[in-house]
Amino acid sequence: MPGFLEVPSAHDARVLSVALIGPDEPRRKTIASVLAECPGVETRVFSSYPADADELPRMLEEHHDVVIVDLDGDPKLAIDMVESICDDGSRTVMVFSEQDDRELVVRCMRAGAREFLALPITVADMADALARVSVRLPGASPARRKAGSLFVFLGAKGGCGVTTLASNFAVLLAQESGEKTLLIDLGLPLGDVAINLGVIAKFSTDNAFQDPSRIDANFLSSLLATHPSGLFVLAAPGDFPPTRVTVDAVDKLLAVARQNFDYVVVDAGSRLDLKGSALFDISATIYLVTQVGISELRNSNRLISQYFATKGRKLQIVLNRFISHAMPFGEEDITKALTRPAQWRIPEDFASARRTRNTATPLALQGSPILIAIRKMARKACGLPENRARKRKGFSFFGRAR
Repeated sequence: MPGFLEVPSAHDARVLSVALIGPDEPRRKTIASVLAECPGVETRVFSSYPADADELPRMLEEHHDVVIVDLDGDPKLAIDMVESICDDGSRTVMVFSEQDDRELVVRCMRAGAREFLALPITVADMADALARVSVRLPGASPARRKAGSLFVFLGAKGGCGVTTLASNFAVLLAQESGEKTLLIDLGLPLGDVAINLGVIAKFSTDNAFQDPSRIDANFLSSLLATHPSGLFVLAAPGDFPPTRVTVDAVDKLLAVARQNFDYVVVDAGSRLDLKGSALFDISATIYLVTQVGISELRNSNRLISQYFATKGRKLQIVLNRFISHAMPFGEEDITKALTRPAQWRIPEDFASARRTRNTATPLALQGSPILIAIRKMARKACGLPENRARKRKGFSFFGRAR
């Protein structure tokens, strides 16, 4: 939770006006009593839902900064109410429930709810939620957070090992930097990031792309899985996704991700159809993954010449499965084909690579030449000396690493 935010008090800011709607008396009283202990909050309580969403305007004639809705009395009506209240954009909606239902959370976020409060709730948790609301009020001017760094792994062709490299890079980046790191799998329709990491993901990019207008920090957080390393993961869907991925949807996802994470790593597979998106923004660092073969070098040459020749582009060429003593071409030929020297060489280590795939554990590479090379990449990406150890930190979604 962000410790730098405070709920406005009557002495130093406007009072938050809160409408609490809940037909169940025990649940309603629980929320009301917690609100009563939060400074700078005035609450009006409604003991029943309106007969339908059309009656809401009359019920909420008086302006309220925040409307808090009980989901459990009638979830369908409650979500309809949330969507109706959010339509005009003048109020922030929060919902509360005794149910631990991730699908319900996603439905609420899609409807426009900013906060999902799980009962029982503490005064501290309520105060944190209201603090996040307070910075969105008219006149509030929170300090803008510098956008997180974007690292995109792109393959010169399928089968170059993009997912293995992106997954291990993201894990090591999270560990070495101690900062909030997110890995997004855009290797659609058959992305394997979750499998490579051994992560069970209930939600995916498809949930985000179904309605890009709803993507914000809270909605994004509800879709993420967490790896034991502290890395956050937005997985690809387990089935062929029904939703078409648009440039606008990708741009919205990346903008929200970069605003809430220090580092965003994307497995882009060979997604050249998204070349007009923020994936290829000049601020992004592109890791072009290729191998020393005629087809791979030819594709790399075309990609570099067409998309990455612009001055200021941050392109890093990664030669994967590199065997120095068994190359069909000399170093000079490789550099000429790529139009520039490669920055990284990931050595061939078939046994370690197979072991990490079969065990779905990136750190099964521990001690292998592959891991050593990727660790150097990750440390350089976050501004650390390539070979120096660093004390690691913990992670928190809403705040910087602790």
